[in-house]
Amino acid sequence: MPNKSQGKLRHIAISVPDRRKSQKFYENSFGMELIRENETPMASVAYMSDGVMSLALIEYKSDEAAGRATSLREEGKDFVGLHHLGFWVDDVDQTKKSIEESGGKYMMGDVSDKLDKEASYYEIKYRDPDNIIVDITHTGWIGAIKEPEKNS
Repeated sequence: MPNKSQGKLRHIAISVPDRRKSQKFYENSFGMELIRENETPMASVAYMSDGVMSLALIEYKSDEAAGRATSLREEGKDFVGLHHLGFWVDDVDQTKKSIEESGGKYMMGDVSDKLDKEASYYEIKYRDPDNIIVDITHTGWIGAIKEPEKNS
């Protein structure tokens, strides 16, 4: 039986061709709230939340930034759809080991020595055995909460 304390799904990232159009859709259709917008050389991102889950709508500007190789018959920055799943974990080192033992392949990212490990944002990305990108962190994502309040 799986260990339920290993991680909580709290983040989904969708690669979209028009971030603002997608943002309006999720705001109007599901009442998701815009938490933050980021504009970087790699991507234009809208971070949204329903109060528990973090939804990142990402308009990538290059194939490299998307982490998708056109040589693998992926569409690079033009790919539209689910980009990756994010798991909020308690023990990053143990989770990395479990991912690799289960057939996951390291892709990019790590906890930087320059960052305060207890407060800074980071993601470590892997590909699962089906080539789907998953990432892990112990600090969470914009708009996500680790343990939602239980209804009494």
